[in-house]
Amino acid sequence: MQTTIRSAVTFQGVGLHSGAPVRMTIHPASANYGIWFRRTDIDRLDPLIPARWDAVVASRLCTLIANRAGTTVSTIEHIMAALAGTGIHNALIEIDGPEVPILDGSAAPFVSAIMARGLRELDVPVRALRILAPVEVRDGEAVARLEPGGDALDMRFDIDFTDRAIGRQTKQLTLANGAFVRELSDSRTFCRRADVETMQANGLALGGTFDNAVVVDGDRVLSPGGLRHADEPVRHKMLDALGDLALAGGPILGSYVGHRAGHALTNRLLRELFRRPDAFCMVELGREAESFLPGAGLSMDDLPAFA
Repeated sequence: MQTTIRSAVTFQGVGLHSGAPVRMTIHPASANYGIWFRRTDIDRLDPLIPARWDAVVASRLCTLIANRAGTTVSTIEHIMAALAGTGIHNALIEIDGPEVPILDGSAAPFVSAIMARGLRELDVPVRALRILAPVEVRDGEAVARLEPGGDALDMRFDIDFTDRAIGRQTKQLTLANGAFVRELSDSRTFCRRADVETMQANGLALGGTFDNAVVVDGDRVLSPGGLRHADEPVRHKMLDALGDLALAGGPILGSYVGHRAGHALTNRLLRELFRRPDAFCMVELGREAESFLPGAGLSMDDLPAFA
């Protein structure tokens, strides 16, 4: 059945790219509401923005959504991954600025707070997207693909960086029954030290620190404490991909393959999917499908040490 958060929960921090302080609250919502953002600092324009694939607009290094009035919210991928990974289908997210707080650079703080509040089951079944035919988009060497699979979302991701601290990494995971929370939720965003000055010169990463991002330089990890997982970078790319796929409007049943893919390419993939009505169908899930969904069967014991 569809769910929402049991009671409101608030987060305070700064935006990774803007560096601006921000306060954000997740509120319960009714069945079939979906996920919406509401800018509480906007009063002359429409403040409501749907967290949906067709609301995504071009941006660098993050996922940015906008409504027809031009109201925007950016860097939504981590909170979207947290909602999808804990099995929340409906919520209103109020935010008093243009960017979601980065917190520690992962989804773990969101996941921990959501799980502490708990979920409320609603009286309407979940509708999921079952992939029926392969859909693929490319950008140079980068590839994102959806293809038919089982009754869950299977994900495989490959990355390849010249910095030896990252190098080539591959991970495959079935995102069912709490796997996102246990395996991916605490993996942080990352960047190369050589890119930091360039990003900041272009007005990006102004809120980035060694405490909310993994910064690498050649074979060295500069962030205190090093990596949380030996393959933390590829795990974070999978976290981002789940957050971006959550903009489809329901769980995806099939396989996602990403090779050097990023936010823009995953959104292009969803646009191609919805352009191809032969490539998917909407299915209403029964109780027997619960264990195949990302947030099914979660307990506080599933939270990683860094949550």
